[in-house]
Amino acid sequence: MQKQEIDTGSFLLTTYYKISDRQAPVSIYIEGDGFAWASSSRLSQNPTPKDAFTLQLAAEDSVRNIVYIARPCQYTDLAKDKICAPKYWSQSRFAEIVVDSVNKAISHYSAQFNNPKINLIGYSGGAAIAALIAARRNDITSLRTVAGNLDHVAVNKYHHVDNLDDSLNAIDVAAKLASLPQYHFAGTLDEIIPESVITAFAKKSEQGGACVKVSSINGATHYSGWKENWRELLSQPVICESVLNKNINNKG
Repeated sequence: MQKQEIDTGSFLLTTYYKISDRQAPVSIYIEGDGFAWASSSRLSQNPTPKDAFTLQLAAEDSVRNIVYIARPCQYTDLAKDKICAPKYWSQSRFAEIVVDSVNKAISHYSAQFNNPKINLIGYSGGAAIAALIAARRNDITSLRTVAGNLDHVAVNKYHHVDNLDDSLNAIDVAAKLASLPQYHFAGTLDEIIPESVITAFAKKSEQGGACVKVSSINGATHYSGWKENWRELLSQPVICESVLNKNINNKG
């Protein structure tokens, strides 16, 4: 995968990409919150992830076209990105300016495809960004989330910490995604994002339809149990069951 920095007009975003077939769909991975906190009470000075977790998931994907997008201020020389400030990996981590910058990076890559079809994958806080972006684009064909913070109000209430008052909340757009094929993966041992948050998002998004699936991955925590299972999880179809049933009936 090749590295590219994209100037979105606000943040300078670090991306990695591998594009082999501009006619085929592209899978776009969005990073989590990274090293946001140095301790339980002290913000870090640089949110770059310590283990490149989501980039590792992207590297496990065997599709022909892959893009990885880091969140604002991650993997970037902070001296070059003057807008970077700790609020963008704390209370403003899902602010409109953040969502818009990632969306512009996606548009940068989608412009390189004929009739772009984008499969979004988001980890942790990146799942929230992915859902918020999916609700405002018409070229997204599927959404997958891993240990997704799909309702930061509920998550912060669970941890008894302050709300992210400057941030958009993914669950507020869940109903808009009712017709989008989705697969949400939750870890049974995840102490950061409880399964109830993910299932609540799916229930609100489903709205009686058949486009949303949730799987609980036994033994997975917020940080472990994903990479070794990722190829198998990717093999699970992400499709609206009503569409699948219609296709089967047509064949019959």
